[in-house]
Amino acid sequence: MKSSIRIKPLLLLFLLPCIGWAQKQERQVGDTTYYPSLIPQAKQGLLRDVSVIANMNFALRNEFQDGEYMKTRFRNEQFRLEIRGKVHEKVYFRFRDRYTRAQTSESVDNLSRSVDLAYLRFDISEKWSASAGKMCADWGAWEFDWNPIDIYEYSDIVEYADNFLTGVGATYTPSHRNQWTFQVLDSRTKTFTELYGTQPNFTESKAPLAFVVNWRGSLLDGKIKTIWSYSLFNEASNANMNYIALGNEFTFNKFRFIYDFKWSDEQLDRTGIVSQTVPDDIYPYALAKTRYIGHWINIRYMITPKLHLTFVGMLDIAQWRNSFNDPENTAGEEHIRNAWGYIPAVEYYPWDNLNLKFFANWVGRVYKYSDYAKTRFGVSDYNTGRFTVGFITPLGIL
Repeated sequence: MKSSIRIKPLLLLFLLPCIGWAQKQERQVGDTTYYPSLIPQAKQGLLRDVSVIANMNFALRNEFQDGEYMKTRFRNEQFRLEIRGKVHEKVYFRFRDRYTRAQTSESVDNLSRSVDLAYLRFDISEKWSASAGKMCADWGAWEFDWNPIDIYEYSDIVEYADNFLTGVGATYTPSHRNQWTFQVLDSRTKTFTELYGTQPNFTESKAPLAFVVNWRGSLLDGKIKTIWSYSLFNEASNANMNYIALGNEFTFNKFRFIYDFKWSDEQLDRTGIVSQTVPDDIYPYALAKTRYIGHWINIRYMITPKLHLTFVGMLDIAQWRNSFNDPENTAGEEHIRNAWGYIPAVEYYPWDNLNLKFFANWVGRVYKYSDYAKTRFGVSDYNTGRFTVGFITPLGIL
């Protein structure tokens, strides 16, 4: 008995290090509060004013051309990761990167083309704020103002534009019914040569800037809303682009109607559709004096809060006002093409507390060229279509 009593203290002395090691291992595996947080406690309060959003548009596409079935595929139509929030009571930041675009650094603003937004906003007073960085050019019209994931197909002017540019802006909000925005931006993200190539009739500007004025209005208790803008883009030392966008929204109970008018007069063909139509063997440079006119409508009828019917219609007109210099254009024809678009869709919102919708739509496009363009440039009319089923959500992760 005495010998066994003597052995127990010895066993305890031997086992104590093992017990301590086991407790340490258990604490490492099971107790997540043992180690300091990845985000320091002093910074955790900032998360209350920060949002992380995964902007997603995913679909199964069935594609057609000239009435012939081409292929079926899954496609990530849009994926843009966004982080935004307040870092100070007067300072707000916003960053959004597009993962469905090439990650190539642009030579003018020194940012990847995939970066939509990377700017700071400074709230100067209740009515005034200022922004600096890469931002959305406030071009106006509802089609351009919406989150890109909600657009099934863009009209020509918006599709071919540089929509996100670097610069500064100021916003004045005198009341909840009116807001004015003023911006001075780089007119492009690429250099003149990268965008236009060698141009014998144009000289690169030393200060290629864009000036944008935008008015957002609300009338009749919000039943009528406007987004109107005028922009002047300097493309070369002797060439500008004038752009007007007039967006108008009318809401009546379950019915909403939107009409956008866009007008782009380009002394150097910035949009580029006409330049792409004219073969290089006829004129190997960017064309001068083009004009693009766009009409866009969006109709939405809410059958129930969860089930919506929508229709988008668009007409894009491309003109070459300098075509009279073509010796074979004996009729003085300026018209190049009309591009029609029609998108009927059904949208279903299954959850009241989550901004996610399932959709099914048909995206139809019809391209009609003038007789002059067909005869002179060898182009032909054609049409495309696709039936898609998918989902869209600005998914709030944080």
